[in-house]
Amino acid sequence: MNYKILDENLVYDGFLKVKKAVVTHDRFHKNTPVTYSREMVDRGDSVAILLYEKDTGHLILINQFRYPTTKNGNGWLIEIPAGGLEANEDPVACAIREAEEETGYRVNDLRHITTFYATPGGSSERMYLYYAEVSEKDKIYEGGGVQEEEEDIELCKYHISQIDDLLVSGKINDAKTIIALQWFKITYK
Repeated sequence: MNYKILDENLVYDGFLKVKKAVVTHDRFHKNTPVTYSREMVDRGDSVAILLYEKDTGHLILINQFRYPTTKNGNGWLIEIPAGGLEANEDPVACAIREAEEETGYRVNDLRHITTFYATPGGSSERMYLYYAEVSEKDKIYEGGGVQEEEEDIELCKYHISQIDDLLVSGKINDAKTIIALQWFKITYK
């Protein structure tokens, strides 16, 4: 199967970048290719990390305002720490940095869970998902995000016995967090 990007232009360059392209590609059930126009949010890659405070049995989540969720909710989302990769940044180094900035926990050993596309129908974002175990003594400062970036993040701890309730109740409705919690349930029954 082949594809070709016939034309691609940056149509918006703000907090997010939007590109518009004309694409042609082979089809599964026809001998002639199809050609059409599509837009893409070219967001770049990101990382997310599930932190487990093993000595207390708590998962470390965060609560923060997410403007796009105001369309269908109150705007605040409980999720795992995450952030965008800087240019040429190693995903592991980024995950460690984001965990420390958002939660205040020093992270050492990371386990790669998976890498996935968050919304491949409209975004190029690829997410590296990690897991790390921490302890209470690894909390080296307050966290809450980077002040210069106006981040306002609340730390939330949930005992692992609450995972089913978090998932079933709809309290967690962020895809990366759902993936991470389900992975935790499967891996650490």
